[in-house]
Amino acid sequence: MKKYRMIISGGGTGGHIFPAIAIANTFKEWFPDAEILFVGAEDRMEMERVPAAGYDIIGLPISGFNRQHILKNIKVGTQLIKSLRLAKKTIKSFKPDIAVGVGGYASGPTLWMAAAAGIPTLIQEQNSYAGITNKLLAKKAHRICVAYEGMERFFPKDKIVITGNPVRKDLEQMIENRAEALNYFGFSSNKKTLLVVGGSLGARTINKSIQKGLEQIVGAGIQLIWQTGRYYFEEAQNALKENNSTAVWCSDFISRMDYAYAAADLVVSRAGAGSISELCLLKKPVILVPSPNVSEDHQTKNALALVHKDAALMIPDKGAEKHLVATALNVIENNKRLDLLSRNVYLLAHKASAERIVDEIVQLIKK
Repeated sequence: MKKYRMIISGGGTGGHIFPAIAIANTFKEWFPDAEILFVGAEDRMEMERVPAAGYDIIGLPISGFNRQHILKNIKVGTQLIKSLRLAKKTIKSFKPDIAVGVGGYASGPTLWMAAAAGIPTLIQEQNSYAGITNKLLAKKAHRICVAYEGMERFFPKDKIVITGNPVRKDLEQMIENRAEALNYFGFSSNKKTLLVVGGSLGARTINKSIQKGLEQIVGAGIQLIWQTGRYYFEEAQNALKENNSTAVWCSDFISRMDYAYAAADLVVSRAGAGSISELCLLKKPVILVPSPNVSEDHQTKNALALVHKDAALMIPDKGAEKHLVATALNVIENNKRLDLLSRNVYLLAHKASAERIVDEIVQLIKK
């Protein structure tokens, strides 16, 4: 049997990296002797996360266009030329059977050069609103795996396959074990638990909202798992000193997200595509606070796809400090509302997404 070789390119955020690693892991399960090479952007989080998952990665000297300072894009243009050359050299030496792009800066040069070399390419688009890079790459791509309906607005219809976004397997395995999860956080099974997640770097507005509402949350007898992100941890710690409570577990990063989800009755989160896919699959009621700092405001579009099906609540970033905590306390005490949100969000879940994407990859290689 032929030994398959695959390049996976992209990254920048966990929302791109986790699906990429899930695809690689599933491909390795199916073909243990396959060789997989990642291509990322220098100085981005994939350069740490991918080797930690056991895969080799090459970094391209690429960054995004600066819309505020046009002159800074001269450097971006130079980086793009260098990245295209390095991508071409990498493809020539590695000789992949297929190139997969998961979004992020590095996927552009890699898939562009792979297509130019006659290698089949597959795009995995996580969001309900496609980014510029993927829209450009779609013309030459052989297959486009998406998580939302209606993506023919951006891509050729005959290339689209709805697969959903791959989710980390450890999250699914733990979800039924609520007692163990609550014990991990030192929490009681007789109280409701609110999980607040702001991403690895943190979400300023969400953190400010929780800081302001700490007294209300603790006073209502609600247990709080609060992931602040790197930039806001110190501020949160200072707020907690003033409001000392054993019902609050706070950290800049949650290493056991499986426990966090299992313990939570309600989640407050940004509306990244990866997070939404996890919440759907794990049947978690959620209040989404879309980040206003993303291209094409795609997080609001992701959130609205759930809100329109009564599968989540959404609070705009600018209204979070005023309304987030009050809304969360209102919902978490309403068992009927929690049950309805849980049922509706699960209807939007895509199961075995990584396997479906790998199946598409194998079909392209065999063609």
